[in-house]
Amino acid sequence: MRLNTGWLGGLAAAALCGPCAAQAWDALPTVAPAPAGNPTSDARVELGRMLYHDPRFSETGTVSCASCHNLMEGGDDHRPTSIGVHGAKGGRNAPTVFNAAFLTAQFWDGRAPTLEAQAKGPIVNPVEMGMKDLGSAIARIRAIPGYAPHFAAAFGPGDVITIDNSADAIAAYERTQITPGSAYDRYVQGDASALTAEQQRGMQAFIDVGCQGCHSGVVFAGPPLPMGTPFLQKFPIRTDSPYVQKYDLLADKGRYESTKDPADEHVWRVPQLRNLTYTAPYLHNGSVKTIPEMVRLMAAVQLGATVTDAQVAEITAFLEGLTGAFPREIMPRLPPTPGDLLQ
Repeated sequence: MRLNTGWLGGLAAAALCGPCAAQAWDALPTVAPAPAGNPTSDARVELGRMLYHDPRFSETGTVSCASCHNLMEGGDDHRPTSIGVHGAKGGRNAPTVFNAAFLTAQFWDGRAPTLEAQAKGPIVNPVEMGMKDLGSAIARIRAIPGYAPHFAAAFGPGDVITIDNSADAIAAYERTQITPGSAYDRYVQGDASALTAEQQRGMQAFIDVGCQGCHSGVVFAGPPLPMGTPFLQKFPIRTDSPYVQKYDLLADKGRYESTKDPADEHVWRVPQLRNLTYTAPYLHNGSVKTIPEMVRLMAAVQLGATVTDAQVAEITAFLEGLTGAFPREIMPRLPPTPGDLLQ
């Protein structure tokens, strides 16, 4: 676990940063790294595409991964918190699946070390997909004959229709959901005209205010740590800020809810900043609707800073320049449910 509590250190570092050109500004890679145990292959990606979009992994047959992480527009669902089986509402905002492959841990609190581990969680969450257990979930997939050749192509012969292989396939598919080529990416790769003058000023303001103290790396979610080591931050730090009450920032205790360790109260994985124009509303509780308001809030509650209107406009413009091209998506054709399985 990597906990960044040094907001004063972030401000001090910002003061020494100098011009933007001196920073470690990295473009987004076009290929995501895969673990040795789950190499990316066309067959695994295609199977993962099918499972990701298949609502039969849910108790009601109505909710799929894509229900809350819509790849047609943003990789999320634009709700403050998601709606699962039987109309149940989740407790946290659905983060985008785009570029999640570059995060060192998954979920808002970083409790899942990998995409593979994360893929299993929503299936048995009672307010998401609602299956009573993972065994029941994979039994549904085994009962659909049309899935067998796809599992065999992805994982070989034998008893390969397993929940672990399903999670591996979904993770392999999610590693293809990358959005490179943003104006920012082109700028740091040498195209000096890719960012507007306002966005370039916002890039410098991003340093000067102290944002880069937490939001660094290729997806602006922290430094490149070993996979499974979340970059965590106390939030909010300034609990006396009026923003805390306005947006109810202390209601959810963050990582503590899964670890029950008092040291983890109000500790969160630092979220990425790419494609923010497509992922409103913001924060773990989906309470903030606009990027400018997020800039003001984060400066106040995390850095103890008051930003000017000009800084807000410039940082917002810079963040809008982090929007990349969505992958070209071909919707899968799912195998049919045998009639004798219908209720």
